[in-house]
Amino acid sequence: MTEAKKPIKRPRGKAQLSAERCIACGARCQSACPVDDCIEMDDGGSPIIDQSKCIGCVKCVKVCPAQAIDMFFTPEEQALLAQLLAERGGAPDGTDDPEARALARKLAEYRGVWVLVEQTEGEAAKVSWELLGKGRELADTLAVPLSALVIGADVEHLCTEAFAYGADTAYLVDAPAFRFYRTESYLKAVCQLVAKYRPEIILMGATGLGRDLAGAVATAVGTGLTADCTGLAIDDKRNLMQTRPAFGGNIMATIMCDRFRPQMATVRPHVMQMPEKGTGRSGTTIRETCELNEDDVLVKVLEIIGDRQTHSVDIGGADLIVSGGRGMMGKDNFALLQELADELGGVVGASRSVVDAGWMPQDRQVGQTGKTVRPKIYIACGISGAIQHLVGMQDSDVIIAINRDKDAPIFQVATYGIVGDVLTIVPAITSRLRDMKAGVAE
Repeated sequence: MTEAKKPIKRPRGKAQLSAERCIACGARCQSACPVDDCIEMDDGGSPIIDQSKCIGCVKCVKVCPAQAIDMFFTPEEQALLAQLLAERGGAPDGTDDPEARALARKLAEYRGVWVLVEQTEGEAAKVSWELLGKGRELADTLAVPLSALVIGADVEHLCTEAFAYGADTAYLVDAPAFRFYRTESYLKAVCQLVAKYRPEIILMGATGLGRDLAGAVATAVGTGLTADCTGLAIDDKRNLMQTRPAFGGNIMATIMCDRFRPQMATVRPHVMQMPEKGTGRSGTTIRETCELNEDDVLVKVLEIIGDRQTHSVDIGGADLIVSGGRGMMGKDNFALLQELADELGGVVGASRSVVDAGWMPQDRQVGQTGKTVRPKIYIACGISGAIQHLVGMQDSDVIIAINRDKDAPIFQVATYGIVGDVLTIVPAITSRLRDMKAGVAE
């Protein structure tokens, strides 16, 4: 009679924080932990784990969006784990969780970076090329192809243009039914291609069209979407790190969609650097058809009416912006900024507080709730530099700040700073420019 072999009890390990990966997302891990006082949050929003109380339930590991919490095993536990997994045919690193293996297989089915080429009457929006430039970086990091998604009527020329901006492949849906953007028709085309080719990342511009379509697609395919991103990068587990302002713009949050694919993000125009247009680049155009019955589409486009607001100024595309804040002290003083902008060949912008006060129209607003700009020169006059404003202009090539408060946050991002009364300094600069133009400069 032989003695029954005593079963090996699987070691559970202890939760351990990887501080360099933690994004201080809040208290998700603390809320998930079933043990009182096992996880506390420090002043910066990062968890402090009491390993003496940890029961190894792995709940905090599963809810962490940044994979910043791992299970720690002692050498003795590692030896037992290796023995146990060898008997069961598992992996020596502890990844024998069937759920984890199934998730890994599911995520591995998705590969490639896609960028929607937004177009109107065959003319592409510049944000599409900006996103192709960023998409090229992400695709190279992941070692996958970069693809352009072109939908419309008579838009095949946009595929060639997409190759010039870095795309390897272009998926083309070209049919009369797609001449005008309608959520229902575009949604069907995009979802059909996603189901067939399974990209791991889809980027769209944070425009009216992009915001509408991205939300519809994310809902239809059952994945996450981060809107108005200001930064995109890849972590060591192929997750897209999507950075955007949060809590009213007071902090910058990094969001990841680690359990669903594709990962989707929208990015405002002028946030990403416009790539150089290459010459002689080519790629593969894959033509796809989408069976669409026009009678089934509820929305009909009867007429396209141009912008009747002829006074409207596109500050988003300006190379030089003279922007004013509360420090201008009143609506009438913006005439000083207009004079300076006229001398420099630029346009006048404004902060949110100015727009809220009714001193300038909303289409001139720069910032998180306004427009993101990337001019060659940005002159901030009487603007303190709240984070909500900075996220809309901090990528300008040259920033000149004029403010009477030497400790104003705007000086932290400024290339050149002038401390003084903006109502005195701006007219002096304008006068000097006029003298120089007249050839009487000293």
